[in-house]
Amino acid sequence: MKSRNVVRLFFSTLLLGGLSTLIASFFVKAGVYAENFNPFNWFEILGLLIFFTGLGFVFSLISQMGFFAYLTVNQFALGVFRRYWSTVQVVLIAFALFDLVYFRYRSVEDGTITPFLLTAIALFIYSWFVAGIKAKETNKKTFIPALFFMIVITSIEWVPGLRTENGDYAWLMIVPLILCNTYQLLILHRLTEKK
Repeated sequence: MKSRNVVRLFFSTLLLGGLSTLIASFFVKAGVYAENFNPFNWFEILGLLIFFTGLGFVFSLISQMGFFAYLTVNQFALGVFRRYWSTVQVVLIAFALFDLVYFRYRSVEDGTITPFLLTAIALFIYSWFVAGIKAKETNKKTFIPALFFMIVITSIEWVPGLRTENGDYAWLMIVPLILCNTYQLLILHRLTEKK
Protein backbone atom coordinates (compact mmCIF):
# COMPACT_ATOMS: atom_id res chain seq x y z
CA MET A 1 0.00 0.00 0.00
CA LYS A 2 1.32 3.45 -0.87
CA SER A 3 2.09 5.83 1.99
CA ARG A 4 -0.51 8.25 0.61
CA ASN A 5 -3.18 5.57 1.05
CA VAL A 6 -2.00 4.79 4.59
CA VAL A 7 -2.34 8.48 5.51
CA ARG A 8 -5.74 8.64 3.83
CA LEU A 9 -6.91 5.54 5.71
CA PHE A 10 -5.63 6.94 9.01
CA PHE A 11 -7.32 10.32 8.76
CA SER A 12 -10.59 9.08 7.26
CA THR A 13 -10.89 6.45 10.01
CA LEU A 14 -10.01 9.07 12.63
CA LEU A 15 -12.72 11.38 11.31
CA LEU A 16 -15.26 8.53 11.22
CA GLY A 17 -14.47 7.64 14.84
CA GLY A 18 -14.79 11.21 16.07
CA LEU A 19 -18.00 11.92 14.19
CA SER A 20 -19.71 8.63 15.09
CA THR A 21 -18.92 9.01 18.80
CA LEU A 22 -20.19 12.58 18.76
CA ILE A 23 -23.46 11.50 17.14
CA ALA A 24 -23.80 8.51 19.51
CA SER A 25 -23.24 10.84 22.49
CA PHE A 26 -26.41 12.77 21.58
CA PHE A 27 -28.38 9.57 22.28
CA VAL A 28 -26.33 7.91 25.02
CA LYS A 29 -25.62 11.09 26.99
CA ALA A 30 -28.76 13.05 26.12
CA GLY A 31 -29.26 13.98 29.78
CA VAL A 32 -25.87 15.68 29.98
CA TYR A 33 -26.68 17.79 26.93
CA ALA A 34 -30.17 18.58 28.26
CA GLU A 35 -28.71 19.96 31.52
CA ASN A 36 -26.83 22.59 29.53
CA PHE A 37 -29.72 23.65 27.31
CA ASN A 38 -31.87 24.98 30.14
CA PRO A 39 -30.43 27.52 30.79
CA PHE A 40 -28.35 27.54 27.62
CA ASN A 41 -24.64 27.23 28.43
CA TRP A 42 -22.72 27.42 25.15
CA PHE A 43 -19.34 27.00 26.86
CA GLU A 44 -20.33 23.66 28.43
CA ILE A 45 -21.96 22.45 25.21
CA LEU A 46 -18.82 23.31 23.25
CA GLY A 47 -16.80 21.44 25.86
CA LEU A 48 -19.05 18.38 25.50
CA LEU A 49 -18.74 18.46 21.70
CA ILE A 50 -14.94 18.66 21.92
CA PHE A 51 -14.79 15.97 24.62
CA PHE A 52 -16.90 13.42 22.75
CA THR A 53 -15.16 14.11 19.44
CA GLY A 54 -11.78 13.63 21.15
CA LEU A 55 -13.05 10.45 22.78
CA GLY A 56 -14.07 9.22 19.34
CA PHE A 57 -10.56 9.94 18.05
CA VAL A 58 -9.18 7.75 20.84
CA PHE A 59 -11.61 4.94 20.00
CA SER A 60 -10.65 5.28 16.35
CA LEU A 61 -6.96 4.91 17.25
CA ILE A 62 -7.77 1.76 19.24
CA SER A 63 -9.59 0.42 16.18
CA GLN A 64 -6.69 1.22 13.89
CA MET A 65 -4.16 -0.41 16.23
CA GLY A 66 -6.36 -3.51 16.35
CA PHE A 67 -6.66 -3.58 12.58
CA PHE A 68 -2.94 -3.38 11.88
CA ALA A 69 -2.19 -5.81 14.72
CA TYR A 70 -4.64 -8.26 13.14
CA LEU A 71 -3.01 -7.91 9.71
CA THR A 72 0.34 -8.77 11.30
CA VAL A 73 -1.00 -11.66 13.40
CA ASN A 74 -2.91 -13.04 10.40
CA GLN A 75 0.25 -13.26 8.30
CA PHE A 76 2.18 -14.83 11.17
CA ALA A 77 -0.60 -17.35 11.89
CA LEU A 78 -0.85 -18.32 8.21
CA GLY A 79 2.80 -19.35 8.42
CA VAL A 80 2.38 -21.26 11.68
CA PHE A 81 -1.03 -22.94 11.31
CA ARG A 82 -1.09 -23.04 7.49
CA ARG A 83 -4.35 -24.65 6.33
CA TYR A 84 -5.69 -25.00 9.92
CA TRP A 85 -5.75 -21.24 10.50
CA SER A 86 -9.39 -21.00 9.36
CA THR A 87 -10.38 -23.68 11.88
CA VAL A 88 -8.46 -21.94 14.66
CA GLN A 89 -10.24 -18.69 13.79
CA VAL A 90 -13.67 -20.35 13.97
CA VAL A 91 -12.83 -21.74 17.43
CA LEU A 92 -11.66 -18.30 18.59
CA ILE A 93 -14.86 -16.72 17.21
CA ALA A 94 -16.95 -19.17 19.24
CA PHE A 95 -14.88 -18.48 22.36
CA ALA A 96 -15.17 -14.69 21.93
CA LEU A 97 -18.96 -14.90 21.58
CA PHE A 98 -19.16 -17.20 24.60
CA ASP A 99 -16.98 -14.77 26.55
CA LEU A 100 -19.23 -11.83 25.63
CA VAL A 101 -22.17 -13.66 27.17
CA TYR A 102 -20.99 -15.92 29.99
CA PHE A 103 -18.14 -14.03 31.64
CA ARG A 104 -19.92 -10.68 31.42
CA TYR A 105 -23.05 -12.23 32.93
CA ARG A 106 -21.02 -13.72 35.81
CA SER A 107 -19.48 -10.32 36.54
CA VAL A 108 -22.84 -8.75 37.43
CA GLU A 109 -24.45 -9.56 40.75
CA ASP A 110 -28.10 -9.27 39.80
CA GLY A 111 -29.63 -9.33 36.39
CA THR A 112 -30.58 -11.43 33.44
CA ILE A 113 -28.44 -12.97 30.75
CA THR A 114 -30.68 -11.58 27.96
CA PRO A 115 -28.84 -8.27 27.29
CA PHE A 116 -25.50 -10.05 27.05
CA LEU A 117 -26.97 -12.70 24.75
CA LEU A 118 -28.59 -10.07 22.52
CA THR A 119 -25.31 -8.12 22.31
CA ALA A 120 -23.40 -11.22 21.18
CA ILE A 121 -26.11 -12.18 18.67
CA ALA A 122 -26.24 -8.65 17.24
CA LEU A 123 -22.44 -8.55 16.89
CA PHE A 124 -22.48 -11.96 15.18
CA ILE A 125 -25.22 -11.03 12.71
CA TYR A 126 -23.62 -7.69 11.84
CA SER A 127 -20.19 -9.31 11.47
CA TRP A 128 -21.63 -12.06 9.26
CA PHE A 129 -23.17 -9.41 7.03
CA VAL A 130 -19.89 -7.43 6.77
CA ALA A 131 -17.84 -10.59 6.16
CA GLY A 132 -20.28 -11.53 3.39
CA ILE A 133 -19.75 -8.17 1.70
CA LYS A 134 -15.97 -8.56 2.01
CA ALA A 135 -16.09 -12.07 0.52
CA LYS A 136 -18.33 -10.90 -2.33
CA GLU A 137 -16.03 -8.00 -3.19
CA THR A 138 -12.79 -10.02 -2.97
CA ASN A 139 -12.98 -13.83 -2.75
CA LYS A 140 -14.66 -16.50 -0.65
CA LYS A 141 -11.52 -17.23 1.37
CA THR A 142 -11.76 -13.84 3.08
CA PHE A 143 -15.07 -14.64 4.78
CA ILE A 144 -13.64 -16.38 7.89
CA PRO A 145 -10.80 -13.86 8.43
CA ALA A 146 -13.27 -10.97 8.06
CA LEU A 147 -15.71 -12.60 10.49
CA PHE A 148 -12.84 -13.23 12.90
CA PHE A 149 -11.70 -9.63 12.71
CA MET A 150 -15.17 -8.21 13.20
CA ILE A 151 -16.00 -10.42 16.19
CA VAL A 152 -12.76 -11.29 17.99
CA ILE A 153 -10.71 -8.15 17.39
CA THR A 154 -13.70 -5.86 18.03
CA SER A 155 -14.39 -7.73 21.29
CA ILE A 156 -10.77 -7.32 22.40
CA GLU A 157 -10.82 -3.62 21.52
CA TRP A 158 -14.09 -3.23 23.44
CA VAL A 159 -12.68 -4.61 26.73
CA PRO A 160 -11.96 -1.16 28.30
CA GLY A 161 -15.54 -0.08 27.63
CA LEU A 162 -16.93 -3.31 29.05
CA ARG A 163 -15.00 -2.84 32.28
CA THR A 164 -16.54 0.53 33.10
CA GLU A 165 -19.12 0.81 35.85
CA ASN A 166 -21.32 3.02 33.68
CA GLY A 167 -22.71 1.14 30.68
CA ASP A 168 -22.98 4.39 28.72
CA TYR A 169 -19.29 4.33 27.86
CA ALA A 170 -19.54 0.73 26.67
CA TRP A 171 -22.17 1.87 24.15
CA LEU A 172 -20.23 5.01 23.28
CA MET A 173 -17.21 2.85 22.54
CA ILE A 174 -18.80 0.06 20.50
CA VAL A 175 -20.38 2.41 17.94
CA PRO A 176 -17.09 3.88 16.63
CA LEU A 177 -15.27 0.55 16.97
CA ILE A 178 -17.84 -1.25 14.82
CA LEU A 179 -17.98 1.53 12.23
CA CYS A 180 -14.20 2.03 12.05
CA ASN A 181 -13.51 -1.71 11.85
CA THR A 182 -16.13 -2.13 9.13
CA TYR A 183 -14.74 0.81 7.18
CA GLN A 184 -11.13 -0.39 7.39
CA LEU A 185 -12.04 -3.94 6.45
CA LEU A 186 -14.12 -2.96 3.44
CA ILE A 187 -11.78 -0.28 2.09
CA LEU A 188 -8.47 -2.14 2.43
CA HIS A 189 -8.76 -4.09 -0.83
CA ARG A 190 -9.69 -0.90 -2.68
CA LEU A 191 -6.56 0.84 -1.42
CA THR A 192 -4.23 -2.08 -2.17
CA GLU A 193 -5.53 -3.15 -5.57
CA LYS A 194 -3.39 -2.29 -8.55
CA LYS A 195 -4.94 -0.25 -11.30
